[in-house]
Parts: sequence; structure tokens; C-alpha cells
Amino acid sequence: MADTTDRTAAGDQAAAGDRAAAGDRAGTAGRRERKKAATRRAIADTALRLFLERGYEQVGVREIAEGADVSVSTLFNYFPEGKEALVFDEDARNEAALVGAVTDRPPGRTIPQALRAHLAAFVDSAHTRDPRFADFERLVNDTPALREHSRTMWLRHEHALARALADQTGRPHDDVICAAYARFTLESLAFARTCPDPAAAVDQVCLLLDQGWTATVAPDDPLPGGPAADQPPSG
Repeated sequence: MADTTDRTAAGDQAAAGDRAAAGDRAGTAGRRERKKAATRRAIADTALRLFLERGYEQVGVREIAEGADVSVSTLFNYFPEGKEALVFDEDARNEAALVGAVTDRPPGRTIPQALRAHLAAFVDSAHTRDPRFADFERLVNDTPALREHSRTMWLRHEHALARALADQTGRPHDDVICAAYARFTLESLAFARTCPDPAAAVDQVCLLLDQGWTATVAPDDPLPGGPAADQPPSG
């Protein structure tokens, strides 16, 4: 009986040790990821500061690396796409959030409602309220390389959104309606920035797009697994 008790206690101690070790590994991994994120943020912030101060073409990658206290090779490890990517460091995150607004929307929320909420949050985000945002937009518009990179990024987001719309409604990936809706949705952001109240403009444009989407797509293409998951509830 004592041997059994001892073995049980030893097993419990071993299990506790395993859990502690797993926790240590998770903690180490978490710290490592936070450190990587902080380094990436420092590089991007340094690049933007220098670009806004002196112009994109007048700042070299080596100078950015020195300002961020990293090596040039480390800089390219974080931004392998090159110098332009330093300006658009939130590119991948923004695309994932855009697609996620459609694919991860809660039950009962239509695609237009989900995109409307996402765009409204974006135009009122800390990013767009940053005092440097107008200078950032001017930098992009006045720099040919950045304008081209921005357009390429925009098209990639548009295509990603169109694919998500097609997947959610059972339509082919080359569906014209999904492609058009994706384009007009993203163009609403550019339009809203020209308006005195960007949030109100996004809201009104999304209402207009909602009517077209609901009339054209939603009645014919309910989501799999539900009778009309992309339609407003009846009654």
C-alpha cells in the first residue's frame, strides 16, 4: 500500500513538474514574441519618423537600422519585402482583420453589417486619429514607389475580401458581384477620408452597398448550415 501511495505521489509530482515546465516554455515563448513585436514596432516607427522628417527617398535602410538599434540583416528579417514594407507594416494584420470581419462574424450578422462595423471601427481607430496620419497619407501620395506599393497592397486586400465573400456565399472565386462588392467596400474608405465626417460617410456608403448586396446576393445564396444566415431575420 505504501509503495502504491509513493508511486502515486511521485506521479503527481512528475505531472506537476511537467505542467510547470510547460508553463515556463509558454512564458518564454510569450516573452520572445513580445520582444519580436516590440523590435518590429521600433523599426517601423523609426522608419516612419525619418521618412516624414526628410522624405522617403532621402533615407536609407542602414540609417533606419541604426536608428532602431538593430543590424541591417535584422531589419530585413522583419521586413523581407524591402523598404516600402516599412511604411505599411500593418498590411498583413489589416488584411486578416478585413477577411475576419466576414468569416468570423457572429451568428445572425449579415456580411454587409459585419463590414460596416469593421470599416466604422477602422476610420475611428487610433491609427487614423494619429496626428501623423495626414502626413503619412501625403508621404504615400507624393512618393511614386509608395503609391505603387499601396496600390498593389490594396488590390491584394480586395482580392482576399472577394474570395472570402465568394466562399461565404457559395459563389465561384471569379464571381463579378463579389469582386465588385469588395472593390466598392474598400473604395468607401478612400471616399470617406475626403468627407468632413468620415465615420458618417462610411455608414452611409455601407447602407447603400447593403441594399445592393441584399437584393442581388443574399436571397439567392444563403450560407451553408442555415436557411438564410446572410439575410436579415424575417418577421
